[in-house]
Amino acid sequence: MWDPLVRGLHWGLATCVIAAFFTRHGPEIVHNTAGYIALAIALARIVWGFAGGEFARFANFVASPRATVNYTLAVLGRREPHYLGHNPLGAWMIVALLFSVLVTTGTGWLLDTDAYFGDELFEDVHAFFGKLFAPMVALHVGGVIFTSLRQKENLVTAMITGRKTTPDN
Repeated sequence: MWDPLVRGLHWGLATCVIAAFFTRHGPEIVHNTAGYIALAIALARIVWGFAGGEFARFANFVASPRATVNYTLAVLGRREPHYLGHNPLGAWMIVALLFSVLVTTGTGWLLDTDAYFGDELFEDVHAFFGKLFAPMVALHVGGVIFTSLRQKENLVTAMITGRKTTPDN
């Protein structure tokens, strides 16, 4: 279901975000390197979101706001449909995480340039989005656990192997 590139980019990005978060107060070389790699990974994932296979393409899994609200109401009513790929809430989390990675790494990169070094606005934006990652990752992991338990499937294993095992198969 999820191709090797999607899975590799996912785990690579997760590793870089964790490394950047835990080195935000030093060592700077590790923090900056993790940020630059995260930026490259996020850009690669966005390209693959338009050029990749069926389950990689944003057009195939990012739902409209109305469909997302309907899915959310179905979850609350314990009657949500099963998705082989990303469900609407998971899809929007991907969009939000990628956006946050781009803003955080983009401002971090600019802060490393002569033109924006020490710029307070960019420092504030970088810090805000950097701090936003912890709750976003907690929501993401919570959603994975919730969906895995609710639909009796192991989404972590699926993101490692590319195969999704459900009670139906």
